Amino acid sequence: MGSRFPGRVLIALGAVAAVLTQPFGRRKPVAPRRILVLHHLLLGDTLMLTPLLKKLRQRFPEASITMTCPAAFAGLYATRPFGVEALPFDERNVATIRALFHRSRFDLTIIPAENRLSLLARAIRSRWIVGFAGDRPGYKSWFMDELHLFPSEPAAWGDFACILVDGPAPQPYSTADWPAPAAVLDLPEAPYCVLHVGASTPLKFWEPEKWRGLANALEARGLRVVLSAGPREASVLDDIDPDRRWTRFAGNLSLPQLWKLLGGARLLVCPDTGVAHLARVADVPVVTIYGGGSSQLFGGGEFWRAARERKVTLPAFPCRDENIVFRRPVPWAGNCARTPDKCPAPRCMHGIPLTMVHDAVISLLRETDSDSTVVPIAGDAR
Repeated sequence: MGSRFPGRVLIALGAVAAVLTQPFGRRKPVAPRRILVLHHLLLGDTLMLTPLLKKLRQRFPEASITMTCPAAFAGLYATRPFGVEALPFDERNVATIRALFHRSRFDLTIIPAENRLSLLARAIRSRWIVGFAGDRPGYKSWFMDELHLFPSEPAAWGDFACILVDGPAPQPYSTADWPAPAAVLDLPEAPYCVLHVGASTPLKFWEPEKWRGLANALEARGLRVVLSAGPREASVLDDIDPDRRWTRFAGNLSLPQLWKLLGGARLLVCPDTGVAHLARVADVPVVTIYGGGSSQLFGGGEFWRAARERKVTLPAFPCRDENIVFRRPVPWAGNCARTPDKCPAPRCMHGIPLTMVHDAVISLLRETDSDSTVVPIAGDAR
């Protein structure tokens, strides 16, 4: 992993030069022609910015819109949904920072999460910088031109990111908005379902015996089971399927290939992770298991109200009380972002019984397949 130091030096020098040459007189553009959405978020958070991208396109139909993202995500945007260009970016890769300096000047830069990136936005001479108030420490917001408060009422993150752009909410998501990226992958024989068991933190892991029980139940319904996990999570798959009964993909798929795999599936079951959000984009039926995360805050919201989805969670779980969203206190959030050193065993995930997830699966299959045949599950592997 590289160092942030070279990039920080480049950004600091650029910011000083920008401030010296344009210290006063900044004005909000009425009709920006070049727009940048600047972030370096995880996959799920990136995909939840889709409503913001659609609103920008509806609000400024003639504008050139660019969004930064980690290099691994750029392939998802190869078909340029909403006419947006995805630009690989990493604060530890000075070449990706330098690439922003070489771009024509942006009229409007939107920073949806970490306001520390406002220094970079000023360094590349963005004419107007917009983001959310409340980031800590306060100096991160010194270079912001316009700050908005998080909503005071519960909402999905994707919906309230749209606050950063004036105008009405975007039209709901349509599959025509985002053509699937090209990918080569030999798909399992249909019909199959995907159980994506990995996550960004072990605190989102569901117990192996429950995944195994769910796989057996789905197999009994005539569905082939495909197990999926991220890089370095092969051991998680081994715990679930020690005999290697089922097809598995352990971090060896690109995101366009994962989209292709999900696109052929009758169903996806996964924790609250980026793959659940990819399922919404790809219009795949998904059962999402929420532990510490809020099913409202990180759900589809109004924009994805037509998504074929079931959310499984234990409501009002007592330690889902941190209520921090991108370092900002949000009283209504109802979420927990503790790390494994603070929470060695995720009771919020372990408390979700197999029967609860199975019932959600049956409900969703009935809805999507007009299938009323129910194969009872053999006990509840708690």
